[in-house]
Amino acid sequence: MDRPPRTGSASQPRPIEPPLPVVPAAADAHDPRRWKALALLGTAFFMVILDATIVLTAIPSIQESLKLSVASVQWVLTGYAVTFGGLMLFFGRVADLVGRRRVFLAGVALFVLSSLLCGIAWTGVVLLAARAIQGVSAAIMAPTALAMVVSVFRDPTERNRALGVWGALGGIGATAGLLVGGVITSGLGWQWIFYINVPIGIAIFLLVPVLVGDSRERVTRRRFDAAGAITITAALVLLIYSVTYAPEVGWTSPGTIVGLALTAALVALFLVIESRSAAALVPLRLFTLRTLAAGNLAMLAVGLAVDGMLFPLTLYAQQVLGYSALQFGLTSAIMTVMSIVGAFAGQAAVTRMGLRPIAVSAFLLIVTGTLLLTSVSVDGTFSDDLFWGLLIFGPGMGAAFVTSQIAALDGVAEEESGLAAGLVDTSFNIGSALGIAIVTSVALSVAGQMTTDSPSAALTEGLRSAFLTATVFAGLGLLAWLLPAKHTAPDHQDRPGEPTV
Repeated sequence: MDRPPRTGSASQPRPIEPPLPVVPAAADAHDPRRWKALALLGTAFFMVILDATIVLTAIPSIQESLKLSVASVQWVLTGYAVTFGGLMLFFGRVADLVGRRRVFLAGVALFVLSSLLCGIAWTGVVLLAARAIQGVSAAIMAPTALAMVVSVFRDPTERNRALGVWGALGGIGATAGLLVGGVITSGLGWQWIFYINVPIGIAIFLLVPVLVGDSRERVTRRRFDAAGAITITAALVLLIYSVTYAPEVGWTSPGTIVGLALTAALVALFLVIESRSAAALVPLRLFTLRTLAAGNLAMLAVGLAVDGMLFPLTLYAQQVLGYSALQFGLTSAIMTVMSIVGAFAGQAAVTRMGLRPIAVSAFLLIVTGTLLLTSVSVDGTFSDDLFWGLLIFGPGMGAAFVTSQIAALDGVAEEESGLAAGLVDTSFNIGSALGIAIVTSVALSVAGQMTTDSPSAALTEGLRSAFLTATVFAGLGLLAWLLPAKHTAPDHQDRPGEPTV
C-alpha cells in the first residue's frame, strides 16, 4: 500500500470464457472525448452527492412549509439514504451486464422526474416518496457513472488521475451542499434545491450519448445472481433503515434489535450464496486485494466521520448560534474551499508518494479538525469555535475521498468496475447513515442527562459529545491505513486489450 496504485486485470484466475470483441468506446486508451466524458459524468456524480447534503440547510423551511413533525422531516434525509445506499450494488452489477450507458441514462431520466416531483410536492407524503425515488435514481447513476469513467480511461496513469478527480468531486459535493443549499433556500425557496437538478439532468441526458460509448461485461452468456442481489439489497436497506430509525425509538428497542439481527442473518446468508454461486454478484476473491479492502474500509470511515460531523455542525450553527440558512451556508464555505485544495493536492501527491502517506495525513487532519470542534460553547462565535476546526477538517476530507476512491478501484478488472464502484459508494453511504444515526443518538442521550435549565447549554453539551464520536470514526479510518500492508498479491490473468502493470 506504500507504492503508487496500480490498475489492471482481475486479481485471480476465473473460469475461462471465450472473449467477445472489446467494446469500441473503451478500446482506445487515447479517446479524445475522455476528459469531456469525465467532466460530464463527474457533474452527474456531483449532483448525486450534493443532493444528500443540500437539504440539510433547508430542513427548517421544509418542515414549516409542509407542516411536518421532527420525526417525519428526518426522512427527507434518510429516505434518500436508504434507497441510495441499499440499491447501489444491485444496479452496479445490472449495468455491468446490461450496458452501463443505457442503465445510466435510465437513472438520469428518473433523477430529473423525481427532482421535479420533490420541488412541486404539495404534502409531506409526496415529498418523502419523491425523495425515496430520487435515492433509487442516485443508486443507478453513481456506480454506473464511475464504471464508465474506468472503462474510458484505459491507461493506468490517466485512470488514477481521473479517479483522483472523481474522489475530489465526492469530497467537495459533501460540503458544497451546505453552502449551495443555504444560498438557494434563502434566495429562492427550498423548492429550488430540487428544481436546479432538472435542467442539468436534461443536459447530461442529451450529451452522454455524444461523449460516452456503451460498455458491459464481455462474456458469451450473461448470468445474474438473483438470489445474491435480493439478499444483499434487503440486508442493506434493512441496515440503513434500522440505524436511521434507532435514534427515535432507541438502540435497545425491540424494533432496532430485530432489524440489526435480521441484517446480520441476511449478510451471513449472502456470504453463503456468493461462495457457491457460479456468477456471484460480489465475487469474494475481490477482497483479497489489499488496497480494495482498505479503500472500502476507509470510505466507510469517511462516511461515518463526515456526516457524523456535518449533522451536529448544522444543529450547532442554526439552533445554538442562531444562524440563518444563508449564514450557515456561508460559514461552511471555508470547509468547502479547503476540501477542494486537499482533494487536488492529495491527487497530485498520490502519484509521487503512493496512497498510504497521503491517506494517513488526510485522516490525521480529519481527527484534528473534529477534535477541535469538541470545544464549541453555548455562547460561541465562528472565529473562536468553528473556524480552525473547519479549516483543518476540509483538506483532510478532500484527500481522504481521493485516496479511498483510488484504492477501492485499484486492480479491479474493467468488466467488474460497475460492481467495484457500487461497492465503494455503498461503503460511503452506509457510513453516512450510521454516522448520522449514532451521533444523533449520542447527542440526544447526553443532552437528556444534563440538569441545566438552559436548553441551548444541554444541546451544546450533546453536540460536543457528537463531535467527539466523529473523531473516533475518523480514527477508524486512520487505523485502516496504519494496519500492516504485507500480503501476497493474487495471481493475475491477463485479458485481451487490457494493460499489464
